[in-house]
Amino acid sequence: MRTRLMSAALAASALLLLAGCAAGTPDTSAPAASSSSGGAASGECAYPTSGQPAVDVTPPAEGTDRPTGDVQAVLQTSAGDIPITLNGERTPCTVESFVSLAQQQYFTNTECHRLTTQGIFVLQCGDPTGTGRGGPGYRFADELDGSETYPAGTVAMANAGPGTNGSQFFLVYDDTQLSPDYTVFGTMSPEGVEVVEAIAAAGTEGGAPDGPPAEPVTITGVTVG
Repeated sequence: MRTRLMSAALAASALLLLAGCAAGTPDTSAPAASSSSGGAASGECAYPTSGQPAVDVTPPAEGTDRPTGDVQAVLQTSAGDIPITLNGERTPCTVESFVSLAQQQYFTNTECHRLTTQGIFVLQCGDPTGTGRGGPGYRFADELDGSETYPAGTVAMANAGPGTNGSQFFLVYDDTQLSPDYTVFGTMSPEGVEVVEAIAAAGTEGGAPDGPPAEPVTITGVTVG
């Protein structure tokens, strides 16, 4: 289901809901994530099973070294390359998951399924099913400190509520007002922002403010390092 966005408040709500099941079907028995970085602060990350994976992947292994600094990545898309700097210092668990999925080719040949052009200004990707309901079969906690903002260039996790991060993420192409509920784990380069701006300029299918991009956008690969 896609909701027409008539205000920033409605848009923020829609972003959370239309992440669908970003990590699979929400498990109401799972503990809610705190508003802090949780396990990341102690050097531990947890990726409990949640729902069926859209593509078979293995969660990051326990006991591996977590990212401790900036990690360079490039989203290679049908619309052009989008260079991203991932913040492994601030969001080690999120970056670890993203890098792991990228290395397992999870994002390869997947479509960015959602574009918003009113209220919030994002391109949402990371679901191999293209429905907004697919995820990697696990979830992980938010890495938030309450200071999160979403200016143009932001790369953040979509979610379906606290502690439901999976594989879906969004690219902010214009300054957007959102509550600080979405883990910010990277920043696009100016060249990357221009690519997403061009995608947005073409609008959505049917011209609605929220829907699939009018010109389909496929992630053909992700390079890291």
